[in-house]
Amino acid sequence: MAGPLWRSRRFVAESLMDQDSRSSETLETLPLDSWHRSKGARMVPFAGYEMPVQYEGIIAEHLWTRENAGLFDVSHMGQLLVHGRSVDTALERLLPGDLRGLPDMKLKYSLLLDDDAGIIDDLMATRRGDDFYIVVNGATKHGDIHEFETRLPGDVVVDYMKEQALLALQGPRAAEVLERLIPGVGELGFMQGGPFQFSGRPTWISRSGYTGEDGFEISIPGTQVQELADALTSDPLVKPIGLGARDSLRLEAGLPLYGHDLDHRTTPVMAGLNFAINKRRRGEGGFAGAMRILAELENGPPQKRVGFDVDSRQPVREGALVLDGEGNEVGKVTSGGFSPTLQRPIAMGYVGTPFADIGTPLKLEQRGKLFDVRVAAMPFVPHRYHRKGAA
Repeated sequence: MAGPLWRSRRFVAESLMDQDSRSSETLETLPLDSWHRSKGARMVPFAGYEMPVQYEGIIAEHLWTRENAGLFDVSHMGQLLVHGRSVDTALERLLPGDLRGLPDMKLKYSLLLDDDAGIIDDLMATRRGDDFYIVVNGATKHGDIHEFETRLPGDVVVDYMKEQALLALQGPRAAEVLERLIPGVGELGFMQGGPFQFSGRPTWISRSGYTGEDGFEISIPGTQVQELADALTSDPLVKPIGLGARDSLRLEAGLPLYGHDLDHRTTPVMAGLNFAINKRRRGEGGFAGAMRILAELENGPPQKRVGFDVDSRQPVREGALVLDGEGNEVGKVTSGGFSPTLQRPIAMGYVGTPFADIGTPLKLEQRGKLFDVRVAAMPFVPHRYHRKGAA
C-alpha cells in the first residue's frame, strides 16, 4: 500500500506545482501566509501565489475532511461585485445560466464563455439584491475581470474585492462547527448565502464548496481572517487542509478543475455541464457561443468528459492517452490520481462520443505503459450536499 499512496502524494504535489512555474520572486502571498507556515504547511507555487499543498499529509487530510471538517484557504480566488443597470440581463450575454430568474441570496454555478462557446472560466454567481457577487478561479481572475470590463455595457461596474479573504470549511461536521461560532448558518441550504456577523464584523457566508461534501465558503476582510482561522481550528473537529487534498476530494466528486478538465477548447456540453444551461436560455439563446452549444445539445458533442476506473495500483496522471481496442488514440486524461476513499486509482478525461458509454473498455498509455480502464459514472464518491427538507 505504501507504494501507491506515496506515488499519489508525489503526483498531486507535482500536478499542482506544474500549474505555476513562475519564480518565487513574482509570487503573491496570502493574508494567512505566516499562519500556514506556523502550522507546518509545505508551500508551493499555485495560481500566482505561494499556497499550502499539505500540512500533515495529503491522504490524512483528505480522510479527515471526509469524516470531520477541513479548513481550506482559497483566498487566491477572485471575488467580484458586479452592479449596474439591468446587471442580470447584461451578464446573461456572457453566461448561459438563468440569472434573471435567480432568487435573492441564491448561488448558481455558471461559465464565462467566448463567442465560439469555449470556456474562459467556471464560476459561482450569487444574487445579492440588485448586484451579483461572483467568485472566479485564482489563475484566471485578472483575465476574467478584463473580459467582464470589455464585454459588459459601460453602465455595469466590476469591483474586484481584493481586500477580501476566502475560507472554505468542508466536511460532514462543518455545519456543527460553524453554527457554534456563527449562529444561524445552519439554516442555510445548499447553494444559498447570506450576511452574518463574526466578532461583530460583517461576514458573507454561503453553503457551498468544491469537495463534494457539505460545507461553507466564508468571505471576510483579510485583516480579520486570522482571527477566524484561529477560532475555527481551535475546535478539535477542524484541521487546516492543503491543496493536495482539495484536488483529490474534487476528483473523487467528479468536479472539473479549470485549466485541466476545462479550457477554451472545451464547451459546456463536451464537459457534461448541461445543467448550467437553463431551460429558458436554451429556448431563447442570446448568450456567447449559443449557436454551437444549442447544436451540440441537439446533435451531441464530438467529445465527452468521462470518468475512468483504472485496473492498476499505479495512478495515471494528466496527459495520458486514451486508446481504443485497436490502439487508436480516442482521447486524453485531464485529471488522475489515487482515491484515498476508494483505495484505488481514478481519473477523468475526454473521449470521442462513441466511446463515452459507461462500462466501455479502453486503455490508457502513460510513458509507454498500458493500463486497462473502463468508462465510469461520476461522481466516484457520492456528493453529500445539504438539501433543505432532505431526510
